Amino acid sequence: MSWIKILRIIIHNMPKPTNKNTGGSFLERGRTILHRIEDGILIGLLMLMIVTAFAQIFLRNLFEFGIVWGDVMVRILVLWIGLVGAMVAGRQNNHISIDLITRYLPKRPKNIADSLTQLFTSMVCGITAYYSAQFVKMEFEYGDTAFARVPVWLCEVIIPFAFAIIALRYFILFLSNLSKAIKLSS
Repeated sequence: MSWIKILRIIIHNMPKPTNKNTGGSFLERGRTILHRIEDGILIGLLMLMIVTAFAQIFLRNLFEFGIVWGDVMVRILVLWIGLVGAMVAGRQNNHISIDLITRYLPKRPKNIADSLTQLFTSMVCGITAYYSAQFVKMEFEYGDTAFARVPVWLCEVIIPFAFAIIALRYFILFLSNLSKAIKLSS
């Protein structure tokens, strides 16, 4: 079975929009499409990393040479996979968290605590996105290459992009939880 068939099977079996009568609202369908694109990018990057690492091992063990830039590319792919994976985890608030205290809180205080945590996460990710964008801008101006004529800044551009997306998603989650807390109080 080819890699493309496996990728098609995975994408085909992803969850569909929840509203079965109308096929979902325009925003729901758009969000589903964006989620599938994200998932597809993550799967594609992971497959590329596995194939590159396997090729390196195969070439080194059997022919005593490897792809000159293969190791660097695998390290960069690990960065991309980690940050795209963090974006995917952030879309449903599935990041690792310590909920020792909030687990035992009543519903309204729990929503308020969750809201504050999500606001703080959004602010930290927003600040990280800003300063990492400044870093990528400096790398662009410097003009160094990472491997095979690929500029360093292009390899690092995922950092501000991913943190900006995570910041936006956590800000939306903050607003959602805050509105739940307000509804519970009225």
